[in-house]
Amino acid sequence: MLKFVKYSAVTIASVAALGVVAVDSTPAQADPVADFYKGRTVRIIQGFSVGGTYGRYASMFAQFLPKYIPGNPTIIAERMAGAGGLKAANFAYNAMAKDGSSLYVPVDSLVISQLLRPKAAKYKANEFTWLGNAIQSNAVIVVRTDAGINTLADLKTKRIVMASSGKASQTFLMPSLLNALYGAKFKIVTGYRGAAPMRLAMEKGEAQGISLTWLSWRSGVPHWFKPGGFAKAIVQIGVEKEVELPNVPMFSDVVTSKEDKQIVAFMASLGPIGRGLAVPPGVPADRVKALRKAFSQMVVDPDFIAEAKKRRVRVNALSGEQVQKFVNEALKVSPEVVARAKKLIMGK
Repeated sequence: MLKFVKYSAVTIASVAALGVVAVDSTPAQADPVADFYKGRTVRIIQGFSVGGTYGRYASMFAQFLPKYIPGNPTIIAERMAGAGGLKAANFAYNAMAKDGSSLYVPVDSLVISQLLRPKAAKYKANEFTWLGNAIQSNAVIVVRTDAGINTLADLKTKRIVMASSGKASQTFLMPSLLNALYGAKFKIVTGYRGAAPMRLAMEKGEAQGISLTWLSWRSGVPHWFKPGGFAKAIVQIGVEKEVELPNVPMFSDVVTSKEDKQIVAFMASLGPIGRGLAVPPGVPADRVKALRKAFSQMVVDPDFIAEAKKRRVRVNALSGEQVQKFVNEALKVSPEVVARAKKLIMGK
């Protein structure tokens, strides 16, 4: 890199007389982040099936993020299914490389599981460093049309078998919430490995319903919700109604007591968390800064947005700083609310 310096006329004349040409020999400034990532393979770990929305976003991140990371590393997406996403969460916090070479797609119930299942959740959600989130979406409980459930109140009168991936997943937590606070009669069967196997269980009649994000429902089986279709949405849990579900009640509007509303608000924290990227504690600050910038550039890339549409998912992004703040605030819920929610939902 040439450096232009202003010299006096005397100096120039003196140098010219000696027949010497002044050349700046200062080396170009090194970029330690680019040096680290150049030629490197970065892993993205997610805790569910490849065909579900976690798998789709992880694949998209792997495809588009290298373009914006200094050094342009290769990125591969891998799955580590188990325990409703808790296996991958525990691995990411405790065993994942802490140098920025491994990234984690957080499960949306990360905060909820930490507070309700502290012995199983071997992590601290606020100590992950959040790079950003690609989408926010409500949990929506959906049942087969032939299940005999036409209104929310019908859930109090008939047993419905719900498929679930595990107790750390919203597929367990949200039906349990309605059982506890509303008197629903859900029977929850755990052990399914992701949204696609659970939807197949509904099709085969093994289960009559599931709680998934509306994103997952719309991206996986949009035809189910056409007039006279295979399934119907019964209730949604989140901060605001999904635009496409104006007539499906929010559970926060159904419960009446202050204590119950606090629990529902706490459970609604899943919306801004899942389907983004985070790194475990300890990643160097310069790499975090570069990764956050890369994520924010990726989610506004027209090609990324077009790919999301092609894969039948959406982009409604939050920055890493925004998600970090949300997680920190969600963890401030009072011990009394947590204890009550734990007893009602987890039975202990």
